[in-house]
Amino acid sequence: RHTHNPLHFFYSIKLQLIFKTFYFTIARSTMSQNQNKPQAHVMATAAAAAAAPGLMQQIGMAGSAAVITVSFIHPIDVVKTRIQVSPEYAALGMGGTVKKVVGTEGVLAMWKGVNAAWLREASYTSLRLGLYEPCKIAFGCTTPENTTFLKKFAAGSAAGALGSIAGNPFDVLKTRMMTAEGKGSPSIMGTAKDLLAHQGVGGFYRGIDSNIMRAMVLNGTKMACYDQTKGYVVQYTGLAKTSLVTQFISAVAAGFFMTCTVSPFDMVRTRLMNQPADAKIYSNAGDCFIKIIKNEGPLTLWRGFLPIWSRFAPTTTIQLVIFEQLRVLMGMKSM
Repeated sequence: RHTHNPLHFFYSIKLQLIFKTFYFTIARSTMSQNQNKPQAHVMATAAAAAAAPGLMQQIGMAGSAAVITVSFIHPIDVVKTRIQVSPEYAALGMGGTVKKVVGTEGVLAMWKGVNAAWLREASYTSLRLGLYEPCKIAFGCTTPENTTFLKKFAAGSAAGALGSIAGNPFDVLKTRMMTAEGKGSPSIMGTAKDLLAHQGVGGFYRGIDSNIMRAMVLNGTKMACYDQTKGYVVQYTGLAKTSLVTQFISAVAAGFFMTCTVSPFDMVRTRLMNQPADAKIYSNAGDCFIKIIKNEGPLTLWRGFLPIWSRFAPTTTIQLVIFEQLRVLMGMKSM
């Protein structure tokens, strides 16, 4: 039968006391050194010590924020798309388009293609938001000193390009479903089968060149402007990065600049994705740009600016604020 040796017990207690004394001595020495360091350095050290978010966590949180947001914003996207593809709706404007769609197709027509939009956000937006920070690190944004606006823009553009490749099929389906007129709401499976039957697999990647360009400009502008504005707000107001006011102001500013840079690419993408299979009007993004400018004037590229802004402003704000709050809930530091 096993018996406890009192001597072993004594040595065990002694070793524990020695270890604890050593631990607290080191801890006290570290605290003493930190008190002598500048406050900014201590804050930077604390920020660096925050748990680094995992890649899948970031993508998952970004996707969740995007799907929640698009459920509320989708009607604005329907109006914007109708205005872009039809001169009739363009002449009616936002209010007239809403009135006509609701009057002739019913209120639920404002949510046509929302299921495709959910799939698009779960693939496209989850990657372009979730991959931003890993891309920043890949571009050398490791300290505040070497984190420039151009590097932020490049990181956002790279994340946007990767996301657009994954989300393009759902983007095509969403665009076709939103522009389908009539009382009935087209199903996502029916739209996909029709597209596959008439255009093959390549139909799901129609407009991929313009979509990648749009995504790079959009996400580069969005994330760089949000990140940069956030720094200015913190610097000049003293508000914390985690403050809802800081996040709101930064997101609104990012939404405006996004609209300015993305509108032409959004117009081209919509035209390419919505052109009929039996009548190829534009051969590629460059051809579409040239023909729009030549036949309709350069300002046509910014047609639908107000509905795009009215969509981008709340989408960007809600999306980024929810994403930031989810990060806080997961114990992660603010972007």
